[in-house]
Amino acid sequence: MTVDTADRIPVRRLTVLYDTECSLCTFLRDWLIRQPQLVALDMVPAGSREARGRFPGLDHRATLEEITVVGDSGQVYRDTAAWIVVLWALREHRPLAHRLSTPTGSRLARGAVLAAAKWRGGQWGGAKRGGGRTGGGQWGGSVYRRADGWTYEPKLGWFYDPPGCDSGACAAD
Repeated sequence: MTVDTADRIPVRRLTVLYDTECSLCTFLRDWLIRQPQLVALDMVPAGSREARGRFPGLDHRATLEEITVVGDSGQVYRDTAAWIVVLWALREHRPLAHRLSTPTGSRLARGAVLAAAKWRGGQWGGAKRGGGRTGGGQWGGSVYRRADGWTYEPKLGWFYDPPGCDSGACAAD
């Protein structure tokens, strides 16, 4: 879809892909659900079976690294643009989204996104979560494993290895 075409397609629904193992992400998901919405927001765990089924062409590894929002006509928003479009969908925050979409506002929005990313990255340095990460101390160089089968290796990036049925993670047929 070209930018010109995307500009003419109305957005009626947005899907927010969020990290279920990130406390900031789940806090924001809960906050978004409570907000009056001008555009419907669906919350779907990033990297989940549902996300992969809905958006087979999306790089699901990347959705675990940065917020990704998908419009009902296939528009994909990442990083700062994703935050702005989510605010645009909220009745009480649409004026703020318009201000953040200006060149000056986008610098402010980018700073907020970077601050959230830094805080989120600091959370990986704590206790093991879900499937746990290997290594100790601050995160940075260790392998990080999620319970849903996603693994981050610093030299390789994110990859998906679905849990086997012997782990009890498979649904009964």
